[in-house]
Amino acid sequence: MENSQSVRLVGFWVSPYVQRVKWALKIKGIEYEYIEEDIFNRSPLLSQINPASGKVPVLVHDGKPIPESPIILEYIDEVWKHIPLLPQDPFERAQVRFWGKFLDEKVFDLGSWLVLCSEGEKQARAVNVAIEALEKVEEQLRGKSFFGGDTIGYLDLIMGFVSYLLPIWEEIAQVKIFDPLKFPGIAAWTKNFLNHEVIKAENLPSKDEMLRYFQWRREVLIPIYAS
Repeated sequence: MENSQSVRLVGFWVSPYVQRVKWALKIKGIEYEYIEEDIFNRSPLLSQINPASGKVPVLVHDGKPIPESPIILEYIDEVWKHIPLLPQDPFERAQVRFWGKFLDEKVFDLGSWLVLCSEGEKQARAVNVAIEALEKVEEQLRGKSFFGGDTIGYLDLIMGFVSYLLPIWEEIAQVKIFDPLKFPGIAAWTKNFLNHEVIKAENLPSKDEMLRYFQWRREVLIPIYAS
C-alpha cells in the first residue's frame, strides 16, 4: 500500500459517485478510512467539510476536504502519480475531461437518472437522450478494452455506474436503454470493466438492496421531477 498520510472518504453506501472514488483509491493502493454518511440527515461533519452543497463524496486528505467525484479523481491522480488515471499530454487530458463531463451530464443526469425519476413524455425524452449519448460513447470505445486502450482509467471510473446500476434502473423504470447488440463496444467494455481485478474485488451492494433503495427513490422523486 502507498503511504497515504491521513486519507478519509465520506460517502453513502449506494452512491455511484462515491463508488468511483473507492475504485480510484483501490487502483492506486491508497489506504483510507471510510465514513458512512446519512445523506437524509446530514451530520455536522459533512456540513463542515462541504458547506457549499453538503453532498458526498468528500475526500479528506491531511485535514483538507476535496468535494465532487471528478475533482477528487483528478486530485488523487495528481497526488499519487503511480498508475496514472489520466493521460499526461495536455490535449489528451482536456479530451478526457470533456468526455467525463459528457458522461455525467448526458448519460447520467439528463439521461438514465432522469429516466428513473420520471414517467410519461419526460421519461421518453430522457430515454432518447441516454441512447443518443451512448451512441457517441460507443464510437469512443469501439475496438478498445477501456477508454484509454488496454488500461483502466478516469473515464472508465466515471462511466462505471453503467456496468451495474443502469440495469437496475431499467428494471425499476421498465424501460430499455442499453441494447448490447446496438452497443457492442459498450457491452465488451462492461465485461472488461466488471472483470478487472480491482473492480471485481470491491464489493458492491447486492442487487436486492439496490432495487429496494432505488424503487423507493423513484417513488419519492417522481412527483418532484414532474413539477
